[in-house]
Amino acid sequence: MAIKEEAPANGGFLDKIEALGNKVPNPTIMFLYLIGFIAILSAALAWAKVSVTDEVVTQVPKAEWQTINEGLGGMIVPWDLSTGEEAILPDYIVSEVEIPVRSLLSSEGIEMFFSSFVANFAGFGVVAVVLIAMAGVGVAEQAGLMGALIRKIVKVAPAKILAFLLIFVGVLSSVASDAGYLILIPLAAAAFLSVGRHPLAGMAGAFAGVGAIFGVNLLITPVDSMITEITNEVLPAGMAPLDVTANFYFSIVSSIVLAVVATWVTVKIVEPRLGTYVPPEGSGLNADDEVDEAAEARGLKWAGWALLGVVVLISALSLPPNAPLRDNATGELIGATPFMASLIFIISLAFLACGIAYGYGAKTLRGGDATVGAVAKTIGSLGGLLVMFIMIAQFIALFSWSNLPTVAAVEVAHILENANVPALVLLVLFILVIVVLDIILPGVVPKWAIFAPIFVPIFAQLDVAPQTLLAAYRVGDSPMNVLTPLMVYLPFIVTIAQRYKKDAGIGTVIALMIPYTMWILAAWTALYVAWFALGIPWGPGAPVGTS
Repeated sequence: MAIKEEAPANGGFLDKIEALGNKVPNPTIMFLYLIGFIAILSAALAWAKVSVTDEVVTQVPKAEWQTINEGLGGMIVPWDLSTGEEAILPDYIVSEVEIPVRSLLSSEGIEMFFSSFVANFAGFGVVAVVLIAMAGVGVAEQAGLMGALIRKIVKVAPAKILAFLLIFVGVLSSVASDAGYLILIPLAAAAFLSVGRHPLAGMAGAFAGVGAIFGVNLLITPVDSMITEITNEVLPAGMAPLDVTANFYFSIVSSIVLAVVATWVTVKIVEPRLGTYVPPEGSGLNADDEVDEAAEARGLKWAGWALLGVVVLISALSLPPNAPLRDNATGELIGATPFMASLIFIISLAFLACGIAYGYGAKTLRGGDATVGAVAKTIGSLGGLLVMFIMIAQFIALFSWSNLPTVAAVEVAHILENANVPALVLLVLFILVIVVLDIILPGVVPKWAIFAPIFVPIFAQLDVAPQTLLAAYRVGDSPMNVLTPLMVYLPFIVTIAQRYKKDAGIGTVIALMIPYTMWILAAWTALYVAWFALGIPWGPGAPVGTS
C-alpha cells in the first residue's frame, strides 16, 4: 500500500522546489559531479593566478609546546627580544598571508587526491559521531523505549505546545554539539506521528531549532568560548577584551523569539502544505498501535533505574574536584573540557543502558545477542548514508585544499569593507554576506577566523563594539545551515524523511526548510536592528558602541 498524503492539488512554489530538488542525482553522485566542477574551476583560477592577501587568526599550539618543553626538563623559555623579558605565549596570533587558489588538476592536487582519499574519510569526524550515537539510540529504539518515551511526552505536553517544546529543545541542544541532529530530529518526527500529525513537520521543526537557530542558546556553549577568544585576539590596541557573556542577553531573547517563529512556521506553513499523513499498512508507523501498558510501565521503571545509574556514574566522574572529566589545568567542567568532549558518548551510553534495561523490564529485548543484533540492525540501515559520507568527506577536503572558499570569502569581505554606508546598514549587509557564504563555508568558527581580523577593527572605527559585530555574525551564520548542501547531516536528515516518505530526497528537505530560513532570518534581522537602534546592551557590560 502506498503512502497517502492529502495536500493541496494546485502545486505551489515549494512543491515545485521539491520536485526540482528531487530530480537532482543521488547525493553521492551529486557530490562526485561537484568534485569535478571544483577541479575545473580551481584549475582555471590557478592558471589566472587568482589569490588574496588577508590577516588570519592561528591558534598557538601551547599544549604541544608545553609537552615538548616538559620532556626537555623545562629548558625552553620564551623570550621577547624587544623588551628583554620573558614572553607570555598568546592563545592565538594574527598574521598576514597570501592565499592563492590551488589547482586540483595540478600534480600536487592529483597527488593530494590519491594520497589523502582514505585519510579524508578516516578524519571525517561525523562518521564516528553518527555510528556511536546511533548505536545507543538503536538499542533504545529496537527495545521500544523510544516509542514509550514519546507516548509519555505526548501525554504530559499539551498538544498545542508540542511543536514549540521540540523546537526549543532543539535550540538548547547546541550545547551538546551533534546530539540534537542525531537524537532529537528523529524523535520529533516520531512524536508528531504519535499524535496524528505529519512526521515530516516534526522533523523539519526540530531541524530548524537545531540548525537554523544554532548560534544562540540560554546557556554558554563551547562555540561562545571559541569565537569570543578569536575576537579578543584581533581587537584594536587599547580595547578591553570581551567576556564570553558578551552576547548573552541577545542570545536568550533570540532563543525564545526564534523558537516561537519556527513554531509558527511549522503550524501555519509547513503542516498545511504537507496535509494529512496516513502511514502505509504493515509499515510499523501507525500511531494507534495497541500497547501493552503494563509491560511498558515495567520497562520504563527499569529504564529509570538505569538512567539513575548512569547519572550517578557520570556525576562521580565529573563533579568532584580533580575529577577525570574536568579540565586538568583549570578544573572547569563546562567549555573545552573532557566532559564536553564526551557528551555524545555519554548520551549514547545513557540510551544504551536505558534501552537494555527497558528491554529487560518489558521483555522486548533479552540477552547480549539481541542487544548486539539491535546495534547491527541500526548501523546496517545507515549503509547508504556511509557511502554518501565517503564522497562528502572528499568534496570538503578537496574544496578546502583548493582555497576556493577562503578566496571567495575574503573577496566579498573586502568589497563590504570598502562600502561607504552607515554602520547599521553595513551591519545588515554583513549579515547577508555571512548568509550567502554559509552555503560554501558552513563552519561557525572557520568563517569567524577569516572575517574577524578584517571587520572587528573597521567597525571599531565606526564606534561599533566588537560584541555588536559578533551578534550580527550569529544572526547571519545559522539560518542557512538547514539549506546548504555542505551541511554534513543533510544526508542523515534525508534518511529520516525517507522513513515516512519513500521518495523523499534533498528537494523534499529543502522545500520544507526554505520557509524556516526565510522567516527566521527576517525575524532575527529585525530583532537585531531593533536591538541596535534601541541601544540595548548585548550582554553584561557589553554596550552597542565602543564608548
